[in-house]
Amino acid sequence: MVDMNMNGNAIDAGSKRQILVDTALKLFAQYGYHGTGIDLILKESGVAKKTMYKYFPSKEDLIVEVLRQYGQRFKRALTCRPGPKAAGPRQCLLAIFDAAVEWFEEDGYHGCMYINAMGEYAEGSSEIRRVCQEFKDELRDYIASLCTSAGVSKPRVIANEISLLLEGAIVTAQVSRKPDAAETAKRIADLILKNASPPGSSSGSSVHRR
Repeated sequence: MVDMNMNGNAIDAGSKRQILVDTALKLFAQYGYHGTGIDLILKESGVAKKTMYKYFPSKEDLIVEVLRQYGQRFKRALTCRPGPKAAGPRQCLLAIFDAAVEWFEEDGYHGCMYINAMGEYAEGSSEIRRVCQEFKDELRDYIASLCTSAGVSKPRVIANEISLLLEGAIVTAQVSRKPDAAETAKRIADLILKNASPPGSSSGSSVHRR
């Protein structure tokens, strides 16, 4: 049996796994994990059921891979990179919220897939919860490393506060449909960083993200 995508075109064998992941990511974001059945994923992807189970023996395996790839994309969107004017660590911290503004304003914004997964899999599914927690820890560590590089006092404490602001903005934007939640969080983060920064430290706003 030849696998076909939604446009009726044959799918190359090497791309079937990625098509499944991309399709599942879109559907999980829109309908939730429990609200998205395997049959819908197969229908939208055009991949045969036998092929899917070759790559993902269970729905949980597919969810775990979706979350891992989602995390990679998430981190790329938040990571600073050198530009015409290299951004400093403090500017990179604030740029996290600039990226969030763009994210919240996207059509079909459905919140954070990790937060949603933790809500739907509050009990059991230890691998799904482990991947979610792992990503949140990595994000907090990235923020803490920027805080350390920026020379703020108590960088781990400040990182926890900035992480909390980001998580709160994500949920507020999802529940209240207020994309400006990220701008509010950025202003608060800016105040936190100013209060925690040594006298005479510089600030700026030129930031480049991947």
